Amino acid sequence: MTEEKKPHHQPFPDDNGEAQQAATSYTMVDPRFRNIYFQFYKETYKPSVIDRKTKELIAIAASLAAKCQGCLEGHVKKALKFGATREEISEAIAIAIGVNAAAIVDLTDIAADNMNIKLY
Repeated sequence: MTEEKKPHHQPFPDDNGEAQQAATSYTMVDPRFRNIYFQFYKETYKPSVIDRKTKELIAIAASLAAKCQGCLEGHVKKALKFGATREEISEAIAIAIGVNAAAIVDLTDIAADNMNIKLY
């Protein structure tokens, strides 16, 4: 028996502010809130002081921090579309790794202070 693969959800709108696969994503979000989110998303990707490639590299790191696989895949595709190199994408990923590692150290430092313990 073969398993039918479900279409991957799209947790963010496309460049036009629309969900690319509306039938499989946002199914539990009231349309008025979905529309507010889409408008906000669209606004953040309009031309501004940060170029689009840089915005996508930031979004890659944010997607990793938020643990959003659909976001990550979509933003990697968009980063490539807007001219990001493999090296730039890899560096954005490395930065996310570093920030997440620092977050773990921060949490353990706070826990040690709260519990008044030091293991080393």
